[in-house]
Amino acid sequence: MEVAVLGVMIPIIGIIGIVTMVIYLRKYQNEERLAMINKGLDPSVLSTRQISNPSPVLRAALLLIGAGVGLLLGYLLDENSNMEEVGYFSMLLICGGVGLGLAYIIEERKIKRSLS
Repeated sequence: MEVAVLGVMIPIIGIIGIVTMVIYLRKYQNEERLAMINKGLDPSVLSTRQISNPSPVLRAALLLIGAGVGLLLGYLLDENSNMEEVGYFSMLLICGGVGLGLAYIIEERKIKRSLS
């Protein structure tokens, strides 16, 4: 199979897979609600929304900032010491890990402040 044909087929198959998954999830959610109604239970219990947690957003933001800084440092390493790909991957992983560690520390401080 040619690369161009494969490049067109992968997004099409991916979109079809995602649409199929959403349809089946909705179908099973509806079946679950109908079963609860048949047993005399209140299906509104399933639809209660929980308080949004900003922690995943903080984690993602700091991870992406760390990845950006890591790519920049990797570029500087590549230009100055000819490390090629090793500099990019090592700095990307190190700075991404530092970003996640910083997110953990911020979340812990928030939890301690809210408990005090």
